[in-house]
Amino acid sequence: MFSVIFGREGCPYCVRAKEVAERLSAQREDFKYRYVDIIKEGVSKADLEKSAGKPCPTVPQIFIDENHIGGFTEFEAYAKENLALYS
Repeated sequence: MFSVIFGREGCPYCVRAKEVAERLSAQREDFKYRYVDIIKEGVSKADLEKSAGKPCPTVPQIFIDENHIGGFTEFEAYAKENLALYS
């Protein structure tokens, strides 16, 4: 499975989302991710909203296999419930 984390520099929840993704990568051979800095790569919130199909007022915005999961809180909950994330 492949996850994309859209975030920006200086965002504490983006840092935490990357930490969860790193732990998943270490625990699961089938989990890979890419972090996209929306400022550096020119991704707008409108672009994210188009992909997610709903408003995305904050970052991070996280997709797994092109399915919108949500922000950090939703990603962490999803990882614990569906991907056996260990603390």
